[in-house]
Amino acid sequence: KRDDGTPLRPFASGDEMNEALIERHNEVVKPQDKWYCLGDVAITQKNLPLVGRLNGSKRLVRGNHDIFPTKKYLEFFKEVYGVRVLTEFGGLLLTLVPIHPSQLQRFKVNVHGHLHDKLLDEPGYINVCVEQIDYRPIHIDEILAQASRFNPNHDFNAFSPGNPG
Repeated sequence: KRDDGTPLRPFASGDEMNEALIERHNEVVKPQDKWYCLGDVAITQKNLPLVGRLNGSKRLVRGNHDIFPTKKYLEFFKEVYGVRVLTEFGGLLLTLVPIHPSQLQRFKVNVHGHLHDKLLDEPGYINVCVEQIDYRPIHIDEILAQASRFNPNHDFNAFSPGNPG
C-alpha cells in the first residue's frame, strides 16, 4: 500500500499482476532483445519459472528478495549480477537499491528499482520500478534521454545503439 493507504498496484491478485507483467513485457521486448531485470524477480521460488515466458535474452541484477541459489536464476537468465555498469552506454549504473549520493558522481546516473512509487528528489537517479513505467520495460534510448538531462556535458547518446558513431 501507498503511504496514504491506497493500493500500490492496480491488480486484484498476484496472479493477475504476473499475467499483466508478462503480456506487457512481451509487447515491448522481442526474442532477440537484451533485457535487464533490476531485482526482486520472484518472491517465491514457485513463481521463478514465469521468467521463462518473458521474451528476450535476460539478465538479472539481484535484489533483496532474490534469495535463491544463483543456479536457480541461471535456468532463466543468461547472466546474474550484484550490480552492473553499462560502459557501452556511458557508464550507467544498474542496481536494485539506489546508491548513496556521494557515489553518484562516479557513475553519472544510477538506474534503479526498489522504491516502487517513490522518487528520489535528486538528479541522477532513474527509478524503473514497474509502478513508475506502466508495468512494462522501457527502451535504453529513453533511459539515455533522461540521463542526458542530468548530465548535459556527458554525451550518453553517443553510446546509443542507434548512433553509428
